Amino acid sequence: MSAPEILAPAGGQEALVAAVRAGADAVYLGAKGFNARRNAENFADLAEAVSYCHARGVKTHIALNTLVSDDELPALDAELTEICAAGADAVIVQDWAVARRARAKCPSLVLHASTQMAIHNAAGAKMAEDAGFARVVLARELSLREIEAIRRQTRLELEVFVHGALCMSASGMCYLSSALGERSGNRGLCAQPCRLNFRENGREYALSLKDLSNLRHLRALTEAGVDSFKIEGRMRRAEYVASAVDACRKALRGEPYDEEALERMFSRAGFTDGYLTGKRTLAMFGHRREEDVAAEKEYAQMRALYRGECHRVGVDMRFSADAAGSRLAVSDGENAVEIADAAPEAARTAPTTASRVRESLGKTGDTPFFLRECAVELPEGVALPGAQINRMRREALAALLEKRAAPRPIPCQSAPLSIAPRRAAGQPKLRARFERFAQLEGFPLERVEYAILPAREIAAHPQALEIPNLVCELPALLYPGMEIDALPDGVSRALCENLGAVRLAREAGAQVFGGHGLNIFNSLALEAYAQMGVMSATLSCELTLRAATRMGGSLERGVVAYGRLPLMRLRACPVNRCRACPGQSELTDRKGVRFPLLCDARRYVTLFNSVPLYIGDKRLDGLDFATLYFTIESPRECRAVLEAFERAAPPDFPRTTGQYFKGVL
Repeated sequence: MSAPEILAPAGGQEALVAAVRAGADAVYLGAKGFNARRNAENFADLAEAVSYCHARGVKTHIALNTLVSDDELPALDAELTEICAAGADAVIVQDWAVARRARAKCPSLVLHASTQMAIHNAAGAKMAEDAGFARVVLARELSLREIEAIRRQTRLELEVFVHGALCMSASGMCYLSSALGERSGNRGLCAQPCRLNFRENGREYALSLKDLSNLRHLRALTEAGVDSFKIEGRMRRAEYVASAVDACRKALRGEPYDEEALERMFSRAGFTDGYLTGKRTLAMFGHRREEDVAAEKEYAQMRALYRGECHRVGVDMRFSADAAGSRLAVSDGENAVEIADAAPEAARTAPTTASRVRESLGKTGDTPFFLRECAVELPEGVALPGAQINRMRREALAALLEKRAAPRPIPCQSAPLSIAPRRAAGQPKLRARFERFAQLEGFPLERVEYAILPAREIAAHPQALEIPNLVCELPALLYPGMEIDALPDGVSRALCENLGAVRLAREAGAQVFGGHGLNIFNSLALEAYAQMGVMSATLSCELTLRAATRMGGSLERGVVAYGRLPLMRLRACPVNRCRACPGQSELTDRKGVRFPLLCDARRYVTLFNSVPLYIGDKRLDGLDFATLYFTIESPRECRAVLEAFERAAPPDFPRTTGQYFKGVL
């Protein structure tokens, strides 16, 4: 079994050079748009970046891991064309529209499922595998045992983060930045409001995790079947990238590395391995302190790691000389060059030996090459100037480097962008989602199309199965081992907030309803989920209503029209006192605004918005349904919201209209 790939971030040209020279096997980077770090320097000349890496034996993975609107699909096509022309090794994808366009335009382009897809179980990995993905970037929240469990059930390559920043929320399930400032993490512009001082019962920075560092576990991860070790940090300095790559290489070889130096490069009160080890305690939390900031002298020390080329590419050389001239042939196994020069002269004193030629040819200097095998054929009694041999070596290696850098385009064909027209829709039907069974008391269920209850509530209250229009909401997070009892017996309809849940519901024979957590942002993604067996889908809450109602395709669709929207799904609980916790708490931001926290059977925690969304007094025609999303409301409040919607009345409580009328950046 080959050693796992070390995959480094490259937010700009200097970081790219640092990653390659420090010894990364692959880099991931963004082009002009559609990547989850749009504020990074990124690469306007993608072909140049790819050529630089390929010349040095390093793969390039291009991040196309943001949600794409219908209006942006032509620009997406143009970027895919550019990526293919550059000959990139893979693209990292979140949006199913990107996957569909890649398959239509460039079927041989390798697809990696981004961590933004929130794949955290084997069912989700199998969905990606069935769709033709080659690799999945697993969720950061998984333990070693859970990674092993996924490995046993999929043939996909597995990529895991081993060093760098930790998002507080499960990736792809965070809407805090867009809710507070219209800067969407799913669109590559997260403003990181979680790093601000949210308080929980007086404890500060309750949404800020320490940086991840799993370098001491690389051997165990290798044995678990991980194929790629990913370093986070496309917004960080080149020195940080080089130091992380160097430490990762040493750790993978079982050599000691300087963790304190890594902390000085960047940390938040140290590092954590809490997810991988399953120790999800308050020790995982930390924020940036004054003493965490590196001094310039430390950056200078790290620059030494990438001052020269990394000798990564092995070459074979064959040197021969006779009366007709001298010749040097160099091959890397795929590419070959030959250099000719003057013939040797008769030796006046000591003749040139084969060992001396080999010694000169082995001095590959500041190139990415190292000498593997060398054959030398020299007549006896001849002399060759050392300068000539060195010149031939330099010219041959330069020519070989240029040949290796030549673009290797991926076939890309014209593929008409076809979106099925939207069927007419009148006024939407109402659906009601409840957090607790008790909220159903006195609620007129006959006045809503469907009543949605979490699986745990149905399991605790079997009488709920008597509700004729019942829909079971599967957990938004289903880590390995949690899938077994996710869908109670007797359920015929399932609302799914993640990719794995879609597969589980489908295999159980239930009708599949897509939740807003699937991040359906365009018509092609809607079509993709229809092909997966989804019969009805809630669109992304980050869409404008105008975009939602104009979306093409025949699949029934709607929006969340009332409710405290889930802003984060948290596996590291910021309360973390299960024995004394009633399952409901709150966080307070620096302005004193309170955000509810609800625990889902001690499996994960959801952070909800401080005020409910309400658009009952707005025009919603063009949608098939609108969902009332109840969380902490009393039964009386639930009934009052329904009645207000039926009258199209304005609310008598503070509200937000979300992003439906302004959109996200």
